[in-house]
Amino acid sequence: MPLITAPNLESPDDFYEALIAVHDGLDDAQSHALNARLVLLLANHVGALDVLREALQAARAGGAG
Repeated sequence: MPLITAPNLESPDDFYEALIAVHDGLDDAQSHALNARLVLLLANHVGALDVLREALQAARAGGAG
């Protein structure tokens, strides 16, 4: 299964709003820790190492694909 890079997010504005809200009141260290936990939770949900590696490469490159 290849990494989906085309827009695929249900209610992207609502997700972005929730993402910003969950960081509200956190200092930088807490915010970074939250992001790390979120990445690990979503990686566990995806599960496929090949897809995760593709996502890591895309994120490192600064884009979605």
